[in-house]
Order: sequence, then structure tokens, then C-alpha cells
Amino acid sequence: MREEIEARFADWKEPAYRVTQLLDWLYRRGATSWDAMSNLPKPLRARLSEQFSLRGLDLVRLQGSRDTTQKFLWRLEDHSLIESVLIPANPALYGEASDRRTLCVSTQVGCAYGCRFCASGLEGWKRNLRPDEIVEQVLAVERWWKAESGESKSGARLIDNLVIMGMGEPLANYDNLMKALRILNAPWGGGIGARKITVSTSGLAPQIRKLADEPLQFRLAISLHGATDEVRNRIMPVNRKYPLKELVDACEYYRQKKGRMLTFEYILIAGVNDGLDQVKPLAQLARRLHAKINLIPYNIVEGLEWTRPDDVAQERFRSALEKQKIPVTLRREKGHDIDAACGQLRLRTERELAA
Repeated sequence: MREEIEARFADWKEPAYRVTQLLDWLYRRGATSWDAMSNLPKPLRARLSEQFSLRGLDLVRLQGSRDTTQKFLWRLEDHSLIESVLIPANPALYGEASDRRTLCVSTQVGCAYGCRFCASGLEGWKRNLRPDEIVEQVLAVERWWKAESGESKSGARLIDNLVIMGMGEPLANYDNLMKALRILNAPWGGGIGARKITVSTSGLAPQIRKLADEPLQFRLAISLHGATDEVRNRIMPVNRKYPLKELVDACEYYRQKKGRMLTFEYILIAGVNDGLDQVKPLAQLARRLHAKINLIPYNIVEGLEWTRPDDVAQERFRSALEKQKIPVTLRREKGHDIDAACGQLRLRTERELAA
């Protein structure tokens, strides 16, 4: 954080403007070495290199989809693997026209919450990501983009929209996530507006209340995937700890504090939650919480039993919600021809390396 750098530079008797110069190199110019920071004096660069690391993420694999979605597989310094996904602009992603570029970032190595349909937790949870590892996903993708496009303008910003929906349960890494998001939101950092940042959760009710008390206006998305406790208990173990009543109460608290519309993420899984009997309870929840619904056809994960409904079933479910006067979008195809499900590319790569 800026205050920490200011305190360190004050201890070193460095002038205050050096802080601004350093932050510009880190977050605007994307410097990956201390030597590149040419307007900082050599003694200061040497001191920084002795006490801090500028090690970035190593790109292990890059998958490009026909729809221009890009999935990045990164190696961390402890050799753990995480994913980020660059999503092209899509007017149906959250039901609003936009030319934004969205990055989906990870917050954990693996996941402890064990949603039955998800690849992220198949190998269990390893650790939380540090704030710098969360922030670096944005910076690393932007460096890749500049290299690919030939864009050299130092202040150019590729990412203007963030969704915290990658590997892991974001609110289980709450403190590190909030520190990272403050950096990504700050004018001296990522410069991404708080309302352009969506935090997703599978339903950690206490942390939803905590997020509601944050001063910044982050958006909230609930990975719902079931409109009844019966369905959620079947596919989402977190529901046994925080059942729908407790989750809804926390979401109502968030709504009261923020006054902002929620998003329900609802992955359509054939024979599990795509029946028309789910429409009425789902609509009732959305109406109560003033939520819009984002329907997502299931991305098949190797080794799991679940499948996606056919196009007719998807459209039937969407249409039934519309008849209930609920704002709903059916996500257009994004990356189904690459390892689209969260954690799937990482899982496949780890298994290949082990073999």
C-alpha cells in the first residue's frame, strides 16, 4: 500500500515525490526490474532490490478461444499454478451493453469448499494468494497485451473491469483480497473503479456482511446454482454451514448498506438445477433481493459426471424467468473450446506434469 511505501521512504530520508515515481513504475509502466526505473537514483534502486522482490508470474500456458477469450496459466514462486481469464466485451455478460475488457482473477491455490461440479477444488486447497499475487495477475496480463499488440504507451490500461471469480473462494481470503482490491482501485495503483469490480462468493454469510461494511462500492455476485436448500446441499457443501435463509439474510444486509443490485450466478447443470420447478423459487429469491440472474451453461470437467443442458433447455429456463419479470441473461459462449471451467487447465497441467 502507498502508506507503507511512504513510511519506508521517510525512514530512508527519501523525498516524498520518489514514492509517486516508484508507484508509476510499478502500476503504470509495468516495470519488472529495478534497473528499468531510470529516474530513481542508483543507491535507492540498490536499496529496493536488497529488500524487495519484483518477481512476477511465469506464464506456463496460454489458451486462446475462438471467441477471443484468453486463459492464462501462471506459475508462482513456490511452483503452484493458478489461472486468470481475459474475457472480451460482451453485452450479455451481466446484462448491460459495454466495450469493457474483463479479467477474471484467482484468489487461492485450489479451493476448500468442494462444489461438486467445479474443477478448482478437485485437488483440494493449498494456500491463499498474497495481495501482490492477486494484483500481479492484472499487471502480468497487461504486460502480455502490450507485448502482443505492440502498444508501448506507459499509461495504457487494458483491464477496466474485474471479476473475482477465478480459482478459490474469494471471501475465504478476505484480508488479502481487500488489500489487493484497494491497490487495484487506487488512482496511484490500478485505477479500476470500485463499481467495475465484482466479488463473487459461494455463500460465506459472515464475510458478505463484512464486505457490506467496506467503504468502497464493490459489486457482489452470489454463486447460487440452486434456488432451494435441497439442490444447493447436493452440489454445494457450503450450504450446510450457511443455508439459504442465512445467506439471504446476509445479502439483505448488503443491499441495505450498499443499495446496489446483486447478481446471482446460476450454472445450468442438466438434470440437477435446470428443471422448470426451480424457476419459481429462483424468481422469488431474485425479487426479494432485487437481483439479476446470469445463467451459465455448465462447462464440462473431465472426470465429473455433470453435463450441460441442450440449447433448447437453456432457452426454456431463461424464457420462464423472463415471464416472472426477472432480469436475466444467458451467457453467450465464452471459452468452451479451451479449458473453460475454473481450475480445469491447472488440473490438467498438474496431472500431465505428474505423469
